[in-house]
Amino acid sequence: MIRVLIAEDQSMVLGALAALLEMEEDIEVVARARDGEEALALARQHRPDVVITDIEMPKMTGLELAAALEGETTRVVILTTFARPGYLRRALDAGVRGYLLKDAPAHQLANAVRLVHRGGRAVAPELAAEAWGEDDPLTDRERQVLRLAADGMSAAKVARELRLSEGTVRNYLSDAIGKLGATNRVEAARIARQKGFL
Repeated sequence: MIRVLIAEDQSMVLGALAALLEMEEDIEVVARARDGEEALALARQHRPDVVITDIEMPKMTGLELAAALEGETTRVVILTTFARPGYLRRALDAGVRGYLLKDAPAHQLANAVRLVHRGGRAVAPELAAEAWGEDDPLTDRERQVLRLAADGMSAAKVARELRLSEGTVRNYLSDAIGKLGATNRVEAARIARQKGFL
């Protein structure tokens, strides 16, 4: 029996995914989480074989969850609406074993769980080729600063949040803007989100 934890912040989607997988004779849903922090705690408690998680979730993203579980026996599958190569590359870098799109046929999810459980990789074919096209130019810190600034935080608030000086925050923003060929932080964030870098 393949033991699965599902992390999804939308209740209806969470319930539907659990119901879909519980119809499979060889898959058991052992836990459900509504945010990334809960998913991490439940993964450490239940030790599932596979965690299925969305990328964008409250408290901890699916990518942060995957990075936190890297090195453990649990394997992670991302199930998302984000068909962006940048996300896929970051997911693979975080140790994710599967990356599927929510609009894929339902049977693909169970097959992906089985494949990942056996040690394979399950990646949406339409993303696989694109993922190695363009490198993500941002560092983790630039990404973090740009994400907070794009959410409307001033440089002073970002500095306090990340325990950096305002000058350092402005330098990170300037570097990110330059690397993305943008004219300001709003445009840089838009470009980064569009490409899946943010």
